[in-house]
Amino acid sequence: MGKKDTITKDYMRDPVVFADAFNQFLYHGRQVIKPENLVERDTAEMILPYGNLSQTEPGASVPEQKYRDEMKLLMTDGNVAYCILGEENQSGIHYAMPVKNLAYDSMQLTRQVSDAARSHKKEKAAKPTAEEYLSGFYKTDRLLPVITLTIYWGSEVWDAPLTLKEMYADVDEEILQYAPDYRVNLIAPGRMSEEEIRQFQSSLREVMLYLKYAAEKEKLYQLTQEEPAFRHLDRQAAEVINVMTNSNLQYPEGEEAVDMCMAIQQMREESKAQGEMKGTIQTCQEFGISFQETISRIATKFLLPSEKAEEEVKKYWQ
Repeated sequence: MGKKDTITKDYMRDPVVFADAFNQFLYHGRQVIKPENLVERDTAEMILPYGNLSQTEPGASVPEQKYRDEMKLLMTDGNVAYCILGEENQSGIHYAMPVKNLAYDSMQLTRQVSDAARSHKKEKAAKPTAEEYLSGFYKTDRLLPVITLTIYWGSEVWDAPLTLKEMYADVDEEILQYAPDYRVNLIAPGRMSEEEIRQFQSSLREVMLYLKYAAEKEKLYQLTQEEPAFRHLDRQAAEVINVMTNSNLQYPEGEEAVDMCMAIQQMREESKAQGEMKGTIQTCQEFGISFQETISRIATKFLLPSEKAEEEVKKYWQ
């Protein structure tokens, strides 16, 4: 698992952030889903496909196992299971997302049917009808709905299909209307208005704002200077920003809150100094100043050790 996958999974594991994502998507920011009503679920999904898929044991089925990024059971205030909330992180655009999420949701529903069958077999309650016995799922049984939310952590505009029908080949509409469809529930900063992003109530708001304007340097600088929350941003949120945008922001180790304004200002100053250094090196070369003399001048002007100055000169020496 890559660093981007790890850091977003750790961030979304927080029930406050997890609830905030669903509250924005489902309720436009109203705080309906409470973090304390979320119960961690096993993210492993397993299904036994039909058919002879095993070459070593004829007639046996090979289980297929997949892992969701995050999954929680939403309980009511009366401590009754209400629905299952799944979350998938995408650091890149996925052009088969409807199929991917459909597979996860199908496996979760299949698991519920299997759990119901096992429960009936164990309880040995009232004798089932022939139809109930065949499926293992009784007429009175009910499934918990599964809602999967995909969060795209990139700055580019998501241009992949959001429904199965968008992925189908060019087929007569009379036939296509009978084909199953599936919709991806997507949070993607590039597709959201600033007003929508501000419906988030956790640090997810600052993360999404930063991602939305990551390519607009002046807008981003202005935003971080004007928004008070960026002056004491949760460290985990700051690290998500840093990793997902390759910003190379520097901030003190061990502190729980990060001043993103100061970190960005420092980055701007370093970028300016880097540009000035590059210009100086290129000027020295144009005027025929030797490689070694250029190293000496760079070390003196920018207060660098000789070894570091040599690295910089090598970087821009042509």
